[in-house]
Amino acid sequence: MPLRLNLATLLFSMSSLLFTLPVHAASFFAQVASTPPRGVQPLHHQLQQLAPQATPAALRLAAQALNCAEPNAERLAVIDYSLPSTEPRLWVFDLHQHKLLFEELVSHGQGSGDAKAETFSNTPNSHQSSIGLFRTMNSYYGRNGYSLRLEGLEPNVNDLAFERAIVIHGADYVSDAFITQTGRLGRSHGCPAVREEVTYPLIDSLKEDQYVFAYYPDAEWLATSAFLGCTGTVAQLARR
Repeated sequence: MPLRLNLATLLFSMSSLLFTLPVHAASFFAQVASTPPRGVQPLHHQLQQLAPQATPAALRLAAQALNCAEPNAERLAVIDYSLPSTEPRLWVFDLHQHKLLFEELVSHGQGSGDAKAETFSNTPNSHQSSIGLFRTMNSYYGRNGYSLRLEGLEPNVNDLAFERAIVIHGADYVSDAFITQTGRLGRSHGCPAVREEVTYPLIDSLKEDQYVFAYYPDAEWLATSAFLGCTGTVAQLARR
């Protein structure tokens, strides 16, 4: 009798284990996928090492958004609009090589502010910059010369970027000389414009399915951004 009882108990335990195994396995593999290998720092720590002048919150949220959209992305640009235009506030990272490729001045839109950007919009003809996560598209030659199209990934935040012609391009008003003369950079119609001298290599480093994250401590965006409160649905949409 004791042997039969122990055998029945064992069979019951095994059936319970087999039933719960898929759940535990899914949880385990999800944790592994989101955890860096041993000895590898989380992405935002890596970014902070490479760009110590950037606002830590900007890098932390950029890493969070990218991990949601495409954890295996090769390149990431971070724009920190909380800094004034007189300071470098654009960083381009090679995530596979763990390198900082560019640390640059970058303009904001005329409608966003003077020396500092303070207001942002997704509205056509507002001449304001947009924040949030973008995916890069193709490069082309337009009225501002060599330029890079951007696809805004956040509904009601930046998803009209393509329609608004919000692109990365070079501009003569992005320079130390312009800062010396006016106390700030020149301003665009909403585009993140860079120094003419770096236009070609910077755009070529980012074109075609890389990512740009534009940061500003906007309370509503921080509370509602789908990429900062990542869900499986938004992650799948970002990878299409």
